[in-house]
Amino acid sequence: MEQQKLPNATLIIVLSIASYLCCCFYGIGIITAVIALVLAFNSQKIYNSNPEDYSNIGTIKTGKIISIIAIVVNLAFIGLVIWLISELGLEVLQSGDQELIQEKMQELFGQ
Repeated sequence: MEQQKLPNATLIIVLSIASYLCCCFYGIGIITAVIALVLAFNSQKIYNSNPEDYSNIGTIKTGKIISIIAIVVNLAFIGLVIWLISELGLEVLQSGDQELIQEKMQELFGQ
């Protein structure tokens, strides 16, 4: 019997890379990373039920690894944004006044 490709392999790779690239958009990439991770786990379950029928498990594993890294990076960025808001204040960040933001950052780091 000819081996077939696991479903959603390309979609998993695309979503996981997109989630990594979207981490700077206030962590919104975490959504696509979680979707890619769920799809990867589902595809791995399909592979584990009949490993001799499928050939591209490496792609699924790669997508899963990229998704996990993207989740960590997105969570770190979300943590950074929360920290900045708590330290500088939302009003300062929303003002858009670069001099005020620089002044607050210098006060924060003691320079």
